[in-house]
Amino acid sequence: MNLLPVQHKHSLEPGDSRQMLAARRAFLEAGYYEPMAKAVAMMIAADKPEDGMVRLLDVGCGEGYYGRKLSALYRRLELHGVDIAKAAVAAAAKKLPAARYIVASTNRLPYVERYFDVLLRVFAPSNEGELQRVLRPSGQLLIVTPGPRHLAQLKAFLYTEVREHAEETILPQGFERLDTQRISYRITPGRAERAALLQMTPFAWRASKRMQQALDEPETLSIETDFVLTLAIKTA
Repeated sequence: MNLLPVQHKHSLEPGDSRQMLAARRAFLEAGYYEPMAKAVAMMIAADKPEDGMVRLLDVGCGEGYYGRKLSALYRRLELHGVDIAKAAVAAAAKKLPAARYIVASTNRLPYVERYFDVLLRVFAPSNEGELQRVLRPSGQLLIVTPGPRHLAQLKAFLYTEVREHAEETILPQGFERLDTQRISYRITPGRAERAALLQMTPFAWRASKRMQQALDEPETLSIETDFVLTLAIKTA
């Protein structure tokens, strides 16, 4: 379903390009972020009853990779996802027909107030007021952000000085931190997968042809992944 009005589009095909979507699909389906995805699922499931219905919204869902991991864990999950990329939402809906995926802006979520029990936001922007509006009282928000050392070796090909990300996640107003986990491990993607990883990062636009060629040269390259998972509860 497409609920993104024409007047709210900033391009003919808003969101990630088809090239970026294909890169993300190739990389994620190779399993490199599987440990983080499992940690997300377990963190959300920690205090949820197995037989209780959970309404969850994946904010900026892309092709629904993390939602599929959650649906495999929960026996009763009403899964929703929103993204402005029409192609991504179509792919997510095709892979998991039982879920409810919508093309919409996170600045104007097409849901009634206090509808969701859990909101998931993985590397995605969001509108604080909308998060507050659609989450029920005492509902939970799980945010995944890059840790300080995330993709440091990849960034070394692009920047003279590699700066670390902040470790602490800034929460939206009206939320209180419940738990924080840092998930760090190394991956060794092949040449094609390194190119795909670059394409799915925000700094891909900085990569010149020379930088891409340099990244392609090593036969093997060990890259750090570093994620910060922050679970918060709605207090206001």
